[in-house]
Amino acid sequence: MSLRNIAIIAHVDHGKTTLIDVLLKQSGSFRENERVEERAMDSNDIERERGITILAKVTSLLWKDTRINIVDTPGHADFGGEVERILSMVDGVVILVDAAEGPMPQTKFVLGKALAQGLRPIVAINKIDKSDERHLEVLEEIFDLFIALDATPEQLDFPVLYGAAKLGWMASEPDGARESLAPLLDKVVEHVPEPKTETGPFRMLVTTIERNPFLGRILTGRVFSGSVKAGDPIHTLSREGKIIEKGRVSKVLAFRGLERTPVDVGEAGDIVAIAGLETTTVADTISVPSNMEPIASKPIDPPTLSVTFRINDGPLAGREGDKVQSRVIRERLMREAEGNVAIKVTPGDDNDSFDVAGRGELQLAVLIENMRREGFELTIGRPKVLFKEENGEKLEPIEEVIIDVDDEHTGTVVQKMTERKGELVEMRPSGVGRTRIRLLVPTRSLIGYQPELLSDTRGTAIFNRLFHSFAPFKGELPGRRTGVLISNGTGQSVAFALWNLEDRGPIMIDAGVDIYEGMIIGEHSRDNDLEVNALKGKQLTNIRTTSKDEAVRLTTPKKLTLEQSLGYIAEDEYVEVTPKSIRLRKIWLDPNDRKRALRSKAS
Repeated sequence: MSLRNIAIIAHVDHGKTTLIDVLLKQSGSFRENERVEERAMDSNDIERERGITILAKVTSLLWKDTRINIVDTPGHADFGGEVERILSMVDGVVILVDAAEGPMPQTKFVLGKALAQGLRPIVAINKIDKSDERHLEVLEEIFDLFIALDATPEQLDFPVLYGAAKLGWMASEPDGARESLAPLLDKVVEHVPEPKTETGPFRMLVTTIERNPFLGRILTGRVFSGSVKAGDPIHTLSREGKIIEKGRVSKVLAFRGLERTPVDVGEAGDIVAIAGLETTTVADTISVPSNMEPIASKPIDPPTLSVTFRINDGPLAGREGDKVQSRVIRERLMREAEGNVAIKVTPGDDNDSFDVAGRGELQLAVLIENMRREGFELTIGRPKVLFKEENGEKLEPIEEVIIDVDDEHTGTVVQKMTERKGELVEMRPSGVGRTRIRLLVPTRSLIGYQPELLSDTRGTAIFNRLFHSFAPFKGELPGRRTGVLISNGTGQSVAFALWNLEDRGPIMIDAGVDIYEGMIIGEHSRDNDLEVNALKGKQLTNIRTTSKDEAVRLTTPKKLTLEQSLGYIAEDEYVEVTPKSIRLRKIWLDPNDRKRALRSKAS
């Protein structure tokens, strides 16, 4: 049977996972009465809740005697490490572009990687049924993007399809027949070459990895040459050609629709999953014992942000989670680093902490969210940017930021970005009453900026970012403008005390929750930290008048999400994360310790 391997790549929210849903339905991969979730490829709970793809996944369908293996990729820049690995498995890509938004930062990033590998993309302009669609301008922008990324003449001669994946149609003309996605599948069979295979014994490059409770480690990749079946002796080579481990294949699995099914033999050119090895990881080569030549794999872009994971040593530790020891946290982080090549884990300053480096706040927040759901209790430090030294000069990561915003808010956004050492590159209209602003901004300026942007623009701004390059250090940045309210005692918060504290600034906790000395319970309206008593009840007297007995009505507390908390905390603060709560606290809970630390820092 003839084979095609393709990846669907696009910016976040441009419709990749929805397109795959409809492709699987229309190609008959599901039974008539089979219940299928919406966005079936997003199998993880967090992916469903946030509506984003985090892990790249493979599926496969049959179309007119051709088996098409399709890889669904994440669209968010923080998970770009997944996309970089996947491109070595495929022979063609479908670039999906929103007919209203046009090419966005992640489109540029993944397209650049695909062109560098010599792939010839198929362009699909999606969501053409939108009222603000502008397919002609978007097609011009895509063509300009290809030229800017040094596409070859063959790559520039790309086929274009127009359609609406959600409505289940694609056509070669914007006003073509709106029947099905058959034109897209026909174009894939016609335009994407058959997988290139090499002669020789079995060799396969591992691109994704996961654990299965029954089969152990499952390694997915594309077979470059030869074939493999259960029981074959194999060994693994690192990128440098060293032998990592030897073993036997316990199972060969192939992708059929959403299921992985055991097959007798994995042939060259196909994408298969192999079980039976224990320490092999991503970018390693699995081959027959006689071969000592590893398959060349692309290096992964380095991480730009680091966060300290520590044990929870606060007064409320161990009440909500059951995984609190540093040994258990270390094992979990090492397991994550095995399967996710964009994350690096190193021991911290003491035995109870670990520095975890990744691509961005969202990637690290998703890891923390997964761990708290598994029952871990952690304290997390403020994200730090990873600097580089070259020729004695300190370099910092710079990100390309694209903000779509209503015209009335452009002044505020540009002013805030300039204060944060941002450099305005381009500003142009992007539809009715909206402007697209493109800037180059240091990564450390963007930590915690998104909530501020949304409040500045009344929630109307669309914010996208992508790693651009390393540039000379830009100097110190303005810090958080306000101080915090710190509890000076341990107990349960009292509504009357919180009501009296509301004049001092927004409160972040409810009445009747457990608090402790050194915990942050609100934001101070001035720039200094203030220790307050949230445990003080109302003094009872025998006077009963309407003026004395006014009812206590508390303002709704300002509760921060996990990502907002990571961006909010200062250098001397931690986020305490447990399965049920997210609390903010000072590193030094005792006020005398805090003063001592402040004095030693000043000296």
